[in-house]
Amino acid sequence: QVQLVESGGGLVQAGGSLRLSCAASGRTPSSHTMGWFRQAPGKEREFVATISRSGGYIYYRDSVKGRFTISRDNAKNTVYLQMNRLEPEDTAVYYCAADLILSADQMRTLVPGTRGYWGRGTQVTVSS
Repeated sequence: QVQLVESGGGLVQAGGSLRLSCAASGRTPSSHTMGWFRQAPGKEREFVATISRSGGYIYYRDSVKGRFTISRDNAKNTVYLQMNRLEPEDTAVYYCAADLILSADQMRTLVPGTRGYWGRGTQVTVSS
């Protein structure tokens, strides 16, 4: 079992920045591929970024490339999502996920409820 707790969300103006954190605890979090997903009202949850166990493989959805950066600190069992130049379209609840088996590439298509571990999410609201 792995427990995930997200933090760092909030209200920010368009063009601003936020840094999300995901603190992991439980069974060897550093052995898990990690990812950030988001869900806007009325929409399905979507992949934002994933990172491999070592941090050597990283994937982003196209709309956040060049603006968001995912990173992890395995010594602190924490994954981060630095979000710059935020846009109103980035408004959503952001979820952290972990999976022991999937690669960072495979995790991009992870469906909630099918496998892996999920946090409860943190709200990000970007005003125009």
